[in-house]
Amino acid sequence: MDRPDDLFDREAEWGDLVAFSRARGRGLDVGIVHGRRRQGKSFLLRRLCAAAGGAYVMALEEERVPALARFADGIAAGLGVGAGQLRFADWESAVTAAIGSGRSAGGLLVIDEFPYLLRHSPELPSVLQRLVDDSRQRAGGQARLILCGSALSVMSELLSGAKALRGRARLDLRVRPFDFRQAARFWGITDPELALRVDAIFGGTPGYLDLVGEAPSTMERFPEWLAGTVLNPSHALFGEAGYLLREDPRVTDRAVYQSVLAAVAAGATTPRRIAALVGRDERSLPHPLEVLLSAGFLRREDDVLLQRRPVLSVADPIVRFALLVVAPRLATFEERRAAEGWAAAAETFSSLILGPHFEHLARQWTARHAPPSTWGAEIGEVGGTVVNDPAGRARHQVDVVGLAAGERRQAKHPRVVVLGEAKSSSQPRRVADVERLDRIRALLVARGVRAEGARLALFGRSGFDAGLRRLARRRVDVVLVDLPTLYGRR
Repeated sequence: MDRPDDLFDREAEWGDLVAFSRARGRGLDVGIVHGRRRQGKSFLLRRLCAAAGGAYVMALEEERVPALARFADGIAAGLGVGAGQLRFADWESAVTAAIGSGRSAGGLLVIDEFPYLLRHSPELPSVLQRLVDDSRQRAGGQARLILCGSALSVMSELLSGAKALRGRARLDLRVRPFDFRQAARFWGITDPELALRVDAIFGGTPGYLDLVGEAPSTMERFPEWLAGTVLNPSHALFGEAGYLLREDPRVTDRAVYQSVLAAVAAGATTPRRIAALVGRDERSLPHPLEVLLSAGFLRREDDVLLQRRPVLSVADPIVRFALLVVAPRLATFEERRAAEGWAAAAETFSSLILGPHFEHLARQWTARHAPPSTWGAEIGEVGGTVVNDPAGRARHQVDVVGLAAGERRQAKHPRVVVLGEAKSSSQPRRVADVERLDRIRALLVARGVRAEGARLALFGRSGFDAGLRRLARRRVDVVLVDLPTLYGRR
């Protein structure tokens, strides 16, 4: 099955979908496709149905009877039957007819926005369980059913624990945002500094390009471009963070969830600190935190060397931008004084958005994009850590720690192949930054960590001064990574 010409990237996702649609088996096979809104899931699945001769039905927010009628009309269209001529009394008969019809037998049926159906028909997973089990006991043909949805907390539960579809799905595909290099190519941005800023606001969500039309052509036009898009109260993206929260049915008391997100965006990375900022007892936070994690709003990152509480961060850049830049100055932007509001938010954008985002991209580059020879050994897990320095009475935050391939996170004596620091400041990195990493490496070795051969990586958004460049030419263990290198421009 040829990959569609209008499909940007997504080679792995397309390959997985094609393999699922062609897999040989008996009876009904189920696949789950999920991901946040605007990632291109429906785009992918419609093209898969066109290539495989499958039926595609999208659910809407409506009651049970019209939902069944819409499903019947969608199947009827694929069979060449007129609208309104096919009706079902329940979902068992509807799905049975769909997968047993001439259109779908041995073929493919996609139900998009599946969580909308669960709101009024919670029995659907059990219905599908029975159909899968019955079909596998009978001899005969085979069919493929893909359930797709954007409510991550709902979709991720379908295959968990004792749920009806547990152990009955052959495909569990999450469609994720593009990584920062893919996103730059998708947006058509060649300037690394501009690409970093756009990515820090929109991330790799491809659907946002359709809403803004095009990327700014230069850095000079960036503020004007923001004023016409995400900072414009009339633009669809101005309230995007609120829309994203409302789409997940488990986010009930939005004030609580939004307060938790705002606390994390402002730098509260542990439940205790979040509780202090929100003004709640820490014991009341596990449920909202778990919902926000499963819904993809928060990211949990473990220390790669120490068994300590994981660090929480806001996973969606546009939500972080809305909470830190837009919400505190909402009246200013609503009165269309975008230039004034953007100027007032400059320090916040630099320290709480660009800085953490640059660190995140440094870890991504280390894990995915660094040339194989960069670290002198094959790299495995990548994350961050904290190193105590009793003699210096300091705690060092290490932004990038890369373990050797095969090493387990938080092992007793792990082998570390890279220690790195990422700074998004306007000043170039200096020799003192290498000296700090030298000190951290010595502390780790003294603690029993096998880090004596670790490369020292400095990530600098504003480059490196002459002294550091001379030092890097003399030392094979020092790696300098600037923005053009991060984005593969040299």
